[in-house]
Amino acid sequence: MKQQVIIVGAGASGLAAAIQAARQGASVTILEHTAKPGKKLLSTGNGKCNLTNLMTPDGAYRGGQQEFIKKVLDHVTVEQTLEFFRDLGLVLTDRNGYVYPNSGQAASVLEALLFELDHLGVSIVTDCNVEEIRKDLSLITSKGKKKADAVILAAGSMAAPKTGSDGSGYQLARALGHRIVKPLPALVQLKCREKWYKQAAGVRTEASVTLKIDGKTAAADRGELQFTDYGISGIPVFQISRFAARGIDTGRQVTAELDLLPSMDFNSTRQLLSDRAKRFSYRPAEEFLNGVLNHKLARILLKEAGITEKGFVKDITNIQIKKLTSVLKGLETEILAANSFDQAQVCSGGIDTRDVDPNTMESKLVNGLYLAGEILDVDGICGGYNLQWAWSCGILAGTNAGGNNDQN
Repeated sequence: MKQQVIIVGAGASGLAAAIQAARQGASVTILEHTAKPGKKLLSTGNGKCNLTNLMTPDGAYRGGQQEFIKKVLDHVTVEQTLEFFRDLGLVLTDRNGYVYPNSGQAASVLEALLFELDHLGVSIVTDCNVEEIRKDLSLITSKGKKKADAVILAAGSMAAPKTGSDGSGYQLARALGHRIVKPLPALVQLKCREKWYKQAAGVRTEASVTLKIDGKTAAADRGELQFTDYGISGIPVFQISRFAARGIDTGRQVTAELDLLPSMDFNSTRQLLSDRAKRFSYRPAEEFLNGVLNHKLARILLKEAGITEKGFVKDITNIQIKKLTSVLKGLETEILAANSFDQAQVCSGGIDTRDVDPNTMESKLVNGLYLAGEILDVDGICGGYNLQWAWSCGILAGTNAGGNNDQN
């Protein structure tokens, strides 16, 4: 008789797990609580689906236990993932290490997964809420009781709840004895205290963002910084946001320093400003940074440096030049909060990975229960890393739950 595998969640990890389990000869059923599978997958990469990344810099994956993360990614590598998708018929394109379907459509990825699931005879039951998973691997659902030889819990996190991520998987895991690291928003915008943000809203500029918790550097990143009416956004903010959220949640002081001329050091910036003061002494002071930064942002920075807009550049003192240099190279802002789960792309926190075997993704607490994807206490930076984590977990869990105990 075939191994009966039930997968809770039809997101990226669950779909990959289903394919792999079915390929081992198992009879596979996916239970999805929304009306359609793969809804969150359709929104990844701005609808283009950044599947993975050929480069893995230090710090690409956060949370969890780093050794656990490494073992999982060693079992199912980026190259194995690429082969998995090529086998589904996808032509892939590499854009500076960022891998996308050549179609440029996330829908192509979802359709390829669904075509394969249909070919393998996998059943997908939608609008099915799982209310309880018992240690004998029976499940109580809104569509009756079900029994399995193996269960893969791939129910996602709490990020982007409109796509179906409601955090229900945490409760199912907790009821079975699993520890949960408090889920908090990650890859998300940050709210700041200063009132001048409303004046800077809409401005985008290259910048380095250094996050400090209780005065100590916790994370840093560089890229296009976006100012909003409530604070800061953009890729460099997303990359550090999980640390900000966790710092605020523990009651610590969280600030950020914004280097608005990251390609120049302090002395070069000061020399640039000194030279401009001499060359453009006849200009109104409010035009001192014209051509250097966006005009709306420039006015704010001049004010922060104590330079009045009513005078002329020739009136700017050396002390003000030094102050303006400090503002340009390290504008400090106080972080009040991360935006909510509604705006977050992923979560930090989740099921404690100490309770999971990284060689199989099987629970150390419940035999036959496997855990995969974003539900675990692992989150990646922007650039395809969260999807790679989903694929690696899903493929590994599906391989083992489906009855194949050979290691990759």
